[in-house]
Amino acid sequence: MADVGELLMSVLSTIRVPKPGDRVHKDECALSFSSPESEGGLYVCMNSFLGLGSQYVDRHHARTGQKAYLHITRTRKAKEDDGNSGSGHPPKKKPTRLAIGIEGGFDVEQEQYEEDVKVVILPDRQEVTSEDLATMPDVVRERVSLSMAGIMAADSVSHTLQVQQWDGEVRQESKHAADLKQLDNGVKIPPSGWRCEVCDLQENIWMNLTDGKVLCGRRYFDGSGGNNHALLHYQETGYPLAVKLGTITPDGADVYSYDEDDMVLDSKLPEHLAHFGIDMMTMEKTERTMTELEIAVNQRVGEWEVIQESGTTLRPLFGPGLTGMKNLGNSCYLNSVMQVLFTIPDFQSKYVSNIDKIIDEAPSDPTQDFKTQVAKLGYGLLSGDYSKPVPDPGEENGAAEPRGDQIGIAPQMFKALVGRGHPEFSTNRQQDAQEFLLHFINMVERNCRSGSNPSEAFRFLVEERIVCQQSQKAKYTQRVDYIVQLPVPMDQATNTEELQEAERRREEGDSSAPTVRAQIPFTACMAALSEPEILTDFWSSAVQAKTTATKTTRFASFPDHLVIQIKKFTFGLDWVPKKLDVSIDVPDTLDLSGLRATGQQPGEELLPEVAPPPLMTPDVEVKAPVLDDSTVSQLCEMGFPLEACRKAVYYTGNTGIDAAMNWIMSHMDDPDFSAPLVLPGCSSGPGTTPTESLSEEHLATIVSMGFSRDQATKALRATSNVLDRAVDWIFSHLDDLESMDVSEGGRSAAESEGGRDPPPGPRVRDGPGKYELFAFISHMGTSTMCGHYVAHIKKDQQWVIFNDQKVCASEKPPKDLGYLYFYRRVAE
Repeated sequence: MADVGELLMSVLSTIRVPKPGDRVHKDECALSFSSPESEGGLYVCMNSFLGLGSQYVDRHHARTGQKAYLHITRTRKAKEDDGNSGSGHPPKKKPTRLAIGIEGGFDVEQEQYEEDVKVVILPDRQEVTSEDLATMPDVVRERVSLSMAGIMAADSVSHTLQVQQWDGEVRQESKHAADLKQLDNGVKIPPSGWRCEVCDLQENIWMNLTDGKVLCGRRYFDGSGGNNHALLHYQETGYPLAVKLGTITPDGADVYSYDEDDMVLDSKLPEHLAHFGIDMMTMEKTERTMTELEIAVNQRVGEWEVIQESGTTLRPLFGPGLTGMKNLGNSCYLNSVMQVLFTIPDFQSKYVSNIDKIIDEAPSDPTQDFKTQVAKLGYGLLSGDYSKPVPDPGEENGAAEPRGDQIGIAPQMFKALVGRGHPEFSTNRQQDAQEFLLHFINMVERNCRSGSNPSEAFRFLVEERIVCQQSQKAKYTQRVDYIVQLPVPMDQATNTEELQEAERRREEGDSSAPTVRAQIPFTACMAALSEPEILTDFWSSAVQAKTTATKTTRFASFPDHLVIQIKKFTFGLDWVPKKLDVSIDVPDTLDLSGLRATGQQPGEELLPEVAPPPLMTPDVEVKAPVLDDSTVSQLCEMGFPLEACRKAVYYTGNTGIDAAMNWIMSHMDDPDFSAPLVLPGCSSGPGTTPTESLSEEHLATIVSMGFSRDQATKALRATSNVLDRAVDWIFSHLDDLESMDVSEGGRSAAESEGGRDPPPGPRVRDGPGKYELFAFISHMGTSTMCGHYVAHIKKDQQWVIFNDQKVCASEKPPKDLGYLYFYRRVAE
């Protein structure tokens, strides 16, 4: 041990004790998904506290020179058989609380582990245990022991990010409870037998705590529930609190605040109930609480069972490209999107094929590097290294039924990185998969400004053609998009009579009325997308006035991979989000060739880009435009550039905020959108900057940041040669500059190839508009902000369901219930 002691003494200066604020990665490798439970365990650098799997620790040592690592290994303990069930496991209890990880909530199994910890000295991997330290000099023993204890005691980064407990029933005291006004109207409520005073409904009955009115609750998204009479009563009276009568027990009841739009606590509930003759201590529960209803909704047959294919025994799949992802607490939206993205060749070649190069070039803290963490995730999904069944030492003879649960990967570092600073994706709340897809594409765009960009697989151009109905002159604009949002025309349902019959039975209080799903033809959705939109307040430059116009949208290019979002989520009349329960016969193949944009038609006249005549008196020449300052200010407060706001007000003739907003929305992609206003007849307006007068120093500064001279020139011209504004402009117009490739020496590709002007707008791929379906993401639940997401992906002509850690062969892929559909171009 003398040699090891001397070795430890020689590296003692590199061994640190974690301090508050240090990030300790003791649960997950920074470059892979190795953990203390993996084969070989996890090595934690005792200087930087980075976690490294056994396959990467030597590389880290060679790169940094660090020698001392804390080696942590965990072995799962065998489960004890307590005889409660034939399989040795107690039967799972049904959830009674909308919670995770607490008594009564959804069960989160807590595994038991035996842990082994020791110091390892590289490169020879000499081991030092706690017992060995006892024989070493005091200075060595004390420093190393403090470091070991500090690392083991510190909250790991993943632990602080992961959901340990979540309780959806945590409610706040209502602001109305303490001083609630109750009317002395003599109303007394019986202990049972309640009916809605308006419609005689006997279920979902609520009593207003101000006047004692007994009325039915809200109608749910599927048509069940009530007829909204309690809500309507609040809207008429403003009386804020209501209690659900069937939920009253000595322990409490469901209380809803219409004013606060949430379930609340009422600390004076016994007193408020007694006012209307209800003795809370003698009441018994006769109806499900709102929490129980939400749990039931989140597990309802007809959507959850169908989408998850729960009614059949599914065959588990394992191997490369068949890796499950652990749910980190409402992270299924992320899991589903990333499973689909890494079946696309562009993302595979960008991140997975180059993983060794990416890791070699990673910064000193790879946990904060976007490229490294995306590559790590992609390799984890595609390699098959983590696509293995969950071992269960307690079952010597194996499970009786095949299960799809895998070891899988837990994308904790990835989720923390892509969500950092975002008001929603940094939380552990459920999110919209479509919004996350766009958020991730945006991050890829920002991190692939030079080099290959896999997001180009989705990027396409949309052409909007607006025709003034008075002059018949047209205007064409193009914009970049990544997703086609497909409307759902509910009036085109093919089973209208069946829907009306089910609705009639529900209105009559028939609790046995079946839930009928609207059948919407896909062709009707496409027709709704392509039909002209009527613009009733369009300012026409041809007639210099507001008039009616039609807007038609077409594809100016077809992407390699097409994403279609079914717009299932909408808002009711009360602005409460609801989900359309529809079935759409989405086809396996798609031909969009008929929606190809054609551009300006022969003989068609374009709307002139002419401003309205400046406002002036007959005898006084106005040198500057007279603009409505209040409208300019309102637009600026929305975050638009000042010059763009001035132009919007000028070109719409001071006709108001709506016309100016329309102008802004249709000109946002213009290269000179934020350039200064140039008056008609002037060769250069105030603030325009000839190329010769651009500051060479400013040009050099921007070029040194990795942009081309063309890009720097464009930015300075647009911002009156002001460096700070030019830098802000260039980072906010990256899409406009995508086509101007940066090559060595800061010159654009256009300059390198002989000075040709770059093509206008961002790079897009184009080809035939024929596609085949290869994946879809389905959503279960009443809102994008709750429920569950599942992905179905076609692999080798077999549909596979990716349901977090479960990966199985799909027997009945529910293609009619999807939310996001992914198509790839069919090669001709």
